Amino acid sequence: MSALIVVHLKTPAGQVYFLARFSYDGGDPYVVQAEFLDGADVLARWHFDRQMLAEGLHRPVGEGDVAFRPDKESGRDELRIELIGRSPDQQDDAVVFLDAPVLRGFLDETYAVVAAGEEFLDLDKLLDEFLAR
Repeated sequence: MSALIVVHLKTPAGQVYFLARFSYDGGDPYVVQAEFLDGADVLARWHFDRQMLAEGLHRPVGEGDVAFRPDKESGRDELRIELIGRSPDQQDDAVVFLDAPVLRGFLDETYAVVAAGEEFLDLDKLLDEFLAR
């Protein structure tokens, strides 16, 4: 399942809006994939922990490459996502914002696929696939 969600960057010149495709697959129940798009081109692809993403709607979470926190500074209910890239000059770091109620709706759909606490990762199958390579 997937959803297109409008996200935006805040810049000195104003806000820049673009789309992100958030995807969820019950076969990998802990992960929400986000692809940040420029038309048909994928600008960046990140994998987020679903529980951490949900918790970020209520309180600051994360450290290192990804952090989430609620943001109501603009008078809107948004989620702030801080993404730290790997380039030494930090050119690929970004802070994006998205509408929190829209994300909540997407997460509700993921919980209809695999309920919170019901996630299961078949480690034997994963190991078999890994060893088969």
